[in-house]
Amino acid sequence: MTEASRIRAQVQGDKTVVRALLAHEMESGQRKDDAGRVIPAWFIQSVQATHNGRVVMSAQWGTAVSKNPFVQFSFKGGKAGEKVAITWVDNRGARRTDEAVIA
Repeated sequence: MTEASRIRAQVQGDKTVVRALLAHEMESGQRKDDAGRVIPAWFIQSVQATHNGRVVMSAQWGTAVSKNPFVQFSFKGGKAGEKVAITWVDNRGARRTDEAVIA
């Protein structure tokens, strides 16, 4: 599978700011290899972040997102020591979930 996502979550005032670097190759399906064959599309289709079982961010992505995408979002209600989980699913059916503790 792929390597772990790097996630940082910090309480800032009344909100929690989450920054994540998701490890994924993100092929658009438009590039060709050295032999001239099209490299098949391979990209993250959906991303979802949860905190205490509640969805705090959800996104649908396509082929235009860069390799190892960075995402940042904030939500209200997080406290230091609690966990935030980010799950992504790609167009080949691969799925990964990573967690971080809120600082």
